Amino acid sequence: MTKTKLFGLLIAFLFCFTNALAQEYKAEKAEIERLLNQTVAEFNDAQFDKALESSKQALINSFAINDDSYIAQSYNTIGVIYNECSDSKKAIGFYEKALSYAKKANKDKLYNWIYGNLGSVYYYNQLDVPKGINYYKKALYYAVKIKDTTEINYTKMNIVSAYFAIDKFDEGTMYLNEIKDNILKHGNEETKMRMNSLLGIYTTNHNKKAEAEAYYAKAQKIAEENHFNSYLISIYENLTRHYKYYNEPEKAQLYKVKLDSLSKVLYSEEKLNNIQKAAIQIELDEYKMQLERVEQANSSHQKSLKESKLIVILFIVILIILLLFLLTLYKSIKLREQANAELKKANEELVIAKEKAEEASQLKSQFVSTITHELRTPLYGVVGITNIIMDEHKELGNSPHLKSLKFSAKYLLALVNDILQINKIEEKRIVLENLIFNLTDEITLIKNSVEYIADKNNDKFTIEIDTAIPEFLIGDKLRLSQIIMNLVSNALKFTKNGEVTISADLKRVENKMNYIEFKVKDTGIGIAKEHQEKIFDKFVQIERKEEDYQGTGLGLSIVARLVELFDSEIHLESEENVGTTFSFIIGFEFDEAKSIEIINNIEVDLSTSHLYNILVVEDNKINQVVTKKIIQSSNMSCTIVDDGYAALVALERESFDLILMDINMPLINGFETTRKIREKGITIPVIALTAFDKEEVTEEAISVGMNDIMVKPFEPSKLFQVISNQIKQNENAG
Repeated sequence: MTKTKLFGLLIAFLFCFTNALAQEYKAEKAEIERLLNQTVAEFNDAQFDKALESSKQALINSFAINDDSYIAQSYNTIGVIYNECSDSKKAIGFYEKALSYAKKANKDKLYNWIYGNLGSVYYYNQLDVPKGINYYKKALYYAVKIKDTTEINYTKMNIVSAYFAIDKFDEGTMYLNEIKDNILKHGNEETKMRMNSLLGIYTTNHNKKAEAEAYYAKAQKIAEENHFNSYLISIYENLTRHYKYYNEPEKAQLYKVKLDSLSKVLYSEEKLNNIQKAAIQIELDEYKMQLERVEQANSSHQKSLKESKLIVILFIVILIILLLFLLTLYKSIKLREQANAELKKANEELVIAKEKAEEASQLKSQFVSTITHELRTPLYGVVGITNIIMDEHKELGNSPHLKSLKFSAKYLLALVNDILQINKIEEKRIVLENLIFNLTDEITLIKNSVEYIADKNNDKFTIEIDTAIPEFLIGDKLRLSQIIMNLVSNALKFTKNGEVTISADLKRVENKMNYIEFKVKDTGIGIAKEHQEKIFDKFVQIERKEEDYQGTGLGLSIVARLVELFDSEIHLESEENVGTTFSFIIGFEFDEAKSIEIINNIEVDLSTSHLYNILVVEDNKINQVVTKKIIQSSNMSCTIVDDGYAALVALERESFDLILMDINMPLINGFETTRKIREKGITIPVIALTAFDKEEVTEEAISVGMNDIMVKPFEPSKLFQVISNQIKQNENAG
């Protein structure tokens, strides 16, 4: 055989070998395309678990031939399946992997697909709709670049749908008008169905009910005829919202039932579990493919370094480590799945508990706010009218009845605040005040306030106060009065034809603190042993066989918590049919120099040589009388109007030094009135007079331009001081 013939045979052999490799590569590409097409068919038929399996096999084959384009397509289809099954996190992860391989392949068609799918995952899962729109616009750029009319139409419809979802109908309509006629005339069944659905959404939100229903009917018909089940779910959702929008609950419920029924079929638990298993397998296959690449690389090095046993050993070690890592990863994934399932269940229970707690807390807060306002308003009238009587009838100034009335009203106000805000007591948000007081006077006032109950029950009521107790003490006299008043009222309630005694004994003196033991003793019906531990609980009322003793069951609970505020505790001794004794010890400061300082600060001369003109905005007639009398008693003049509009008129006609503004008024409330006053450039001080809790209104009051807040009822001296300070500040600022 000549050399020429031998060379010719060699060339023929190489040609056949190369041709065989090319045919094999072509067959592998055809198989990948078949798997990807099969994935699309299974996805459209809602067989998501099967679609995931097909796309996974396509991915494995794509890695085998190292084709970046097919790898990108495979990852993209996997992302689509996860997005359809509402696992947006994994969907985004696979789309990003697809995008990384698309950049290697550098194909505009791939960019169009992947950016469009990224837009869908952010839009349809409500993660970030504007971000989804930006991805759609990137997809549209590449669709226009490759002049793909079908993708242009699909992408524009996605943009329209996203804009409609965030109520930006003008932006969406601009894209809709560009494609509507072309799709309705020449589009395929899927695009016609989507276009009719979009037109249905648009006409629903533009009050064209009949036209919207016609569009939805066309879309539904196409979806049912072509078994577009995924789109049919979207149509049912739109019809449900449509009939809710037009207040047809029966029809809305009908489509809600259809929606739920179809969703259960398409997204069954079995399918989702299969998808989850397939996801784990995909991750394992990815690591396996990476391991195979490592093996190939090491095999290549091994051939070139046969004599190096060290390389062989290292290769085996690396292989073992990778296998162990793969096993560990698999176990970790399984454990993570189990932990995630447990955490999900626990989180769901916590969310339910949190929602219930928040709802209960909100209802409680609303109740507290409403009742506080409704009780403080009449109390302002009671206290104010009492002051007016005492001012106008000087001969009644020393009347114990009027003093008791005023004390009782103030006590009731404090009791309302504490009872309705008992949560503040429990959270220790109440701060004790340091006021100077005479213990004998305070207890005598309590005695005078409840003496009528003693007379009614034919009880002997006495007080015993240790003469060693200093005349003036410093502490929270109001809280002390609340404690004693509750205990005395309770004692009188359960004592008839008996005796009730209040005693105060100085037990010890430490530095400037005088520790006084208070006792409230009665000879009433007593408390059974089995009930004595629970009487300080909230809302507890011990059953009485003979008579019905009414009450809230909060009195002793408040007493116990108030005593705790003084860093003390209350003790009980009781025997049935013998009587009951409550006792506690509280320390009060005695400091002669400090007492004189406090007295001097309290007894200030609030009179003024200026004749201030005050505008009072108040709709309650009794409160108008009280406020007017308080202002006039300090040599000030005032004008009273019933509402905010009248106040605006008065400010145009007359000049005022200050405005006292009620908040809760008809027509226009105090906040809105103040806002309008400030908009007119009027800078005179505005003080809010309100029965709401100060914490509830402070933020809004400041935001509208109010200068201070007075909670009704209040001491006249305090109001005069605030008025004087605000007017002087305004004059200095001017």
